[in-house]
Amino acid sequence: MKMTGNSRMQNLLLATTLSIGLSFAFPASAEIFLLDSSGKVLSEIGRPGYTQNVIDDTQAYSINDAGQVAGTFYAEDKSRASFITGPNGVGMTDLGTLGGKSSFAYGINNAGQVVGWSLTAAGDTQAFITGPNGVGMTALGGSRSVAYGINDVGQVVGKSWSGDEPAFITGPNGVGMTDLGTLGGSNSYSIPYGINNAGQVTGYSTTTVANIHAFTTGPNGVGMTDLGTLGRGSSYSIAYGINDAGQVVGWTDTAAFDMHAFITGPNGVGMTDLGTLGGESSIAYGINDAGQVVGWSLTAAGDKHAFITGPNGMGMTDLNSFAELPVGYVVTDAISINNKGQVLVAATIPEPENYALMLAGLSLIGFVTWRQKSGSRI
Repeated sequence: MKMTGNSRMQNLLLATTLSIGLSFAFPASAEIFLLDSSGKVLSEIGRPGYTQNVIDDTQAYSINDAGQVAGTFYAEDKSRASFITGPNGVGMTDLGTLGGKSSFAYGINNAGQVVGWSLTAAGDTQAFITGPNGVGMTALGGSRSVAYGINDVGQVVGKSWSGDEPAFITGPNGVGMTDLGTLGGSNSYSIPYGINNAGQVTGYSTTTVANIHAFTTGPNGVGMTDLGTLGRGSSYSIAYGINDAGQVVGWTDTAAFDMHAFITGPNGVGMTDLGTLGGESSIAYGINDAGQVVGWSLTAAGDKHAFITGPNGMGMTDLNSFAELPVGYVVTDAISINNKGQVLVAATIPEPENYALMLAGLSLIGFVTWRQKSGSRI
């Protein structure tokens, strides 16, 4: 049954923000591949000789211009371990932890510095930053904190869920934390996901009219601008990526209450609907300095397929039309793109039960949305 109006947007919003991290929902039993700009497989991101025995054995979230990938995998004891690969996604190095059992990596810069979160020996969740090429792990401070993005000078953005729960930006190499603020609203909060080399930050925030909108900031995280939406009424938008020109990508609701990927102009000015691959919904996750955008879209048949655009978001192309993956695989998600046009993707061999699990998940999301509206917190 097709949801309409605010109920659908509330469910879609929660679906993209339920999990800690970049809100990327990997398909069950997905395999992660790094593709070159022509669609050829450069590497499969996984541990050599390891037999997958759990869902989502490996997840990857970001790629730098050398093709180094950062992400997480399940260890044999079912804990999470963060990793970095070598250039072009080759090899995998465990980044370790801050003394606890698990760690999770989200962002990487061109020096190979990685950020994410780790459990400490005391069981606290701490944001971390590593040195170049993932060497050494340093806590950024703050209790119950997570780091999501990092630029080439080592400025880090993230979120702390302690005290007044600030979204933060650091100075170079993760030194110091500054509160980014919010767009207002009661019980206000914001979550930053992306940062460019000027220190412009993007993510989402509550607003004074109790909506959640995508935002961007000026250099070094100064000033927060509401990017708005393409929708109407109780409308929502979330931003995930930003390039060095300040072009921002994410998703917004539309006047028809659909969820569509968007791109802005430089410095977040203007919002353009990227459309879909024929279905109702799409989300953009990553953008490179040429303005090529990647993400996923529903097709006219209702299938979830990864997409890539041309420069400045022009023309949405189904990655399955040219990706050279093993027989049977469907590219469902494009996660990140670098300035060489290399794309980090998730692919799976479709199984009917996966769609049943997705429908069950949507039912759960609807229940949790009601809990949130009634005052409960996740």
